[in-house]
Amino acid sequence: MNTVLYDYWRSSASYRVRIALHLADEPFKRVAVDLLEGDHRAPDHLARNPQGLVPVLDIDGHRFTQSLAILDYLNDTRALDLLPDDPAQRAQVRALAQSIAVDLHPVCNLSVVRHATSNDENKPAAIREWMQHFIRPGLEAFDTLLETFAQEPFCCGNTLSLADLCLMPQLYNAHRWGVDFSDLPRLHAIKTACAVHPAFIAAHPDQIRPAQANP
Repeated sequence: MNTVLYDYWRSSASYRVRIALHLADEPFKRVAVDLLEGDHRAPDHLARNPQGLVPVLDIDGHRFTQSLAILDYLNDTRALDLLPDDPAQRAQVRALAQSIAVDLHPVCNLSVVRHATSNDENKPAAIREWMQHFIRPGLEAFDTLLETFAQEPFCCGNTLSLADLCLMPQLYNAHRWGVDFSDLPRLHAIKTACAVHPAFIAAHPDQIRPAQANP
C-alpha cells in the first residue's frame, strides 16, 4: 500500500481527507500523529511537514500538506466531482467550504486554543467557552450561505461537494463542545444525509478512536 495518511483522529482537517479517500475507494495506511502527546513536534514529523500540522498525505509518489490542497488533488485525480464545472458556481461552493475551513477552523485549532486559554485558572471551562464563542456564529453564517443552494439532500444539491466534507467535521466539533444548532434545520438535514454515507461512516473519528481516548 503506497498511500499513507499521517493524521490525528480528532483533527478536522484530517477528517476531511479521510472522507475523500474513502469516497475515492483509495486504500491507505493511517499513521497516527498524537497531537496531545506532541508527536507533531517530533523531528520525524517536522521532516514531513515543517509546520508541524496534520494531515500529511503520501500518494502517487508525492507528499502533500494542507487539507484543502489535498482535497483538490484527490478531486482532480480521482474524479470525485466535489466542485461544479461552471466557474461561478465553483467559486461559490469553494467560498462555502472555506467559510469553515479557512475562517472558522483555524481559530478552533488545538494549539491556538491552548495558547489563548493558557492563563485561565479553569482551563477546561475556558476552552469550552472559546469553542462555543466561535463555532456557533460560524455555523450560523454557513447556514445563511446555504440559502443560495438547494439542499437535495447535501449542501449544494444531490451530490456531495467540498462543502459537505468541510461541514461534517465541524458539526462533530460542535457536538463535542456542546454547541447547539437544533434551530438550524438545514444543517440537521445535511448531517442526516451525510451520516449514513459509507465514506463518512468509515472516516468518522469514532471508527479510529484510540482505546485509551475519551469519547
